Amino acid sequence: MTVISPSARWRFWVAMAAVFLLLLWLLNDILLPFVVGVVVAYFLDPVVVRLQRLGMSRTWATTSVTVLAVLIAVGVAMAILPPLFSQLQSLILSFPDYTVKLAARITPLIDPIRERLNLPPLSLHELQAELTQRAGQVLSVAGAVAGKLAQGGLAFFNLLALLFLTPVVTFYLLRDWERLVDAIDGALPRDNADTIRKLAHESNAAIAGYVRGQALVCISLGSIYAIGLSLVGLKFGLVIGLIAGAISFIPFVGTFVGAVMALGMALVQFPPDWIGVVKVAVVFLVGQMLEGNVLSPKLVGDRVGLHPVWIMFALLAGGALFGFVGVLIAVPVAAVVGVLVRHLISRYRDSQYYRGADAG
Repeated sequence: MTVISPSARWRFWVAMAAVFLLLLWLLNDILLPFVVGVVVAYFLDPVVVRLQRLGMSRTWATTSVTVLAVLIAVGVAMAILPPLFSQLQSLILSFPDYTVKLAARITPLIDPIRERLNLPPLSLHELQAELTQRAGQVLSVAGAVAGKLAQGGLAFFNLLALLFLTPVVTFYLLRDWERLVDAIDGALPRDNADTIRKLAHESNAAIAGYVRGQALVCISLGSIYAIGLSLVGLKFGLVIGLIAGAISFIPFVGTFVGAVMALGMALVQFPPDWIGVVKVAVVFLVGQMLEGNVLSPKLVGDRVGLHPVWIMFALLAGGALFGFVGVLIAVPVAAVVGVLVRHLISRYRDSQYYRGADAG
């Protein structure tokens, strides 16, 4: 039997990783429905397992969960997307006027600072003209992109695949999830299987604990902000609330961005009725209190977290390398890389490279 040296094994696994990344890059244009199917299946697997424990078969549990998830997704899309797109378009068109009104309100407050710094006066007419031009460019670019997507055969195929193929992929992955895990486990190199299983368990804990928990926190906060801002009568409250919730996985950033947008809109819309501005501030205050005292402790707890800077880097790197598919897998990959880095640091501290040749 031929003995393979450790260096040869490292070269083999590095070559396999390079081939995998190359295939991921080459097939990037058609991977979206499959990646979305994997993500959805991973999130829904605990529900299927719970139904199995209640006595349902794996197939029936998978069928029930998949059908229910599709119905919920369709219902939410039909309820939210039309008003969301309408508000977003109106916000882009109205953005120059609202910005000028806001600048007119805060100009008396910043004039003393501007004079001390010898800065030129702010021209509201020039600001409005510039912002109107930019808003028109944004709408033109959005229209051009939509037109190209409609004309592009591959993009149209991806859209159809996302709508019709993703539920099928999700169903089969959910049904065969345990078989896939067993097959992967059976293919592990035997002398490193225990270490790989340990790292896989820690990676799953990081993804399940942090990513699933943070996703639920973002959905909850987005719903709270969108509903709350809409109830207090803030224009574009649905869009602003959903934006704030969507980026709440970065601590304080989602709330800060959403609060700045909402309060800026409130300062334009409500004064001299300052009660409306107070109501908007209360919505974000309540959201922060719920996040800090209820949502994050219950949904995320003390599970393995990721540093916000590492999350932002992962999202930018994933998007730059693999587009929207890269954005989808960026945070889970970042969680796995974090586990591997901690393992390598632990191995390094136990080695002679760290302890020295004379260490016992």
